[in-house]
Amino acid sequence: MKCPVCGVDNKNEQRFCRKCGRPLAVAPVWKPGWSWHLKTLGIIYVCLIIAFFAINALLKPYMRTLPEDITPWLHRQK
Repeated sequence: MKCPVCGVDNKNEQRFCRKCGRPLAVAPVWKPGWSWHLKTLGIIYVCLIIAFFAINALLKPYMRTLPEDITPWLHRQK
């Protein structure tokens, strides 16, 4: 691996240049910011909400209803 500062060839396992002593770690090409995180979380939440309503719509015929005598507080008194 060549040192980006002085250009000396170093072994691939080395972490620092043998001539100038600078770190040989390459800086990341891209670092996500807050806007990227917010957009990604927004997409995840929207997908989860859509999945919830889709599964709810698909399973609606299989859901049980509770009888009125067991849950009188759920039904309006006439």
